[in-house]
Amino acid sequence: MRIIAITDIHGNENKVKWLVEKIKDEKFDVLLIAGDITHFKGRNSAEKSLKYLLELKKPVYAVMGNCDGRDVLDLLEELGTNLHDKRIEINGIGIVGFGGSNITPFSTIWEFHDDEIWESLNKNYRDGDILLMHVPPYKTKVDRTFTGLHVGSKALRKFIEERQPPLVICGHIHEARGIDEIRRTLIVNPGPLFRGHYAVIDINEGKKVSITLY
Repeated sequence: MRIIAITDIHGNENKVKWLVEKIKDEKFDVLLIAGDITHFKGRNSAEKSLKYLLELKKPVYAVMGNCDGRDVLDLLEELGTNLHDKRIEINGIGIVGFGGSNITPFSTIWEFHDDEIWESLNKNYRDGDILLMHVPPYKTKVDRTFTGLHVGSKALRKFIEERQPPLVICGHIHEARGIDEIRRTLIVNPGPLFRGHYAVIDINEGKKVSITLY
């Protein structure tokens, strides 16, 4: 299976159109969006970006980010693209999603206590599933801010350590674009699309994962 993974659009329609031009002739199975489709705006802003991605006529699934308006989740549900607190299967591979962030000092729109993240993942996850998150796991290369602080979810970190999903796709920390590992789990923050970043992920029949950052 081939996945195009993006995150942190923050309402930049031009970069969405740029991405569509880049990948429109690519063979891929699903496009996954790890949140922050908008920049503190609602469904109208989200719809403007999503319409270009839906025109690719490929499956698109998303979670909301902490900077998405409250009604963005409603829009994702209406479009059939919502993966927050849900599980789907594509080509025999399960994908479990959870949006928003853990608690921040900034009181942004979608924030959850770690026990809520833990409960949702444990409810929906089946062995071998991959995770689509907005928040990264704590104390990794992909949750480090420019000041050096680790600000990811401790519950997500614990879940990965215990359940070892093959892949976690996340975003949220713009400057922490990269790939990391927790034991057998690969974790990728593709980097913000509004800066022109995305990832292509291949999963073979043995569930071996390879990731290319663009």
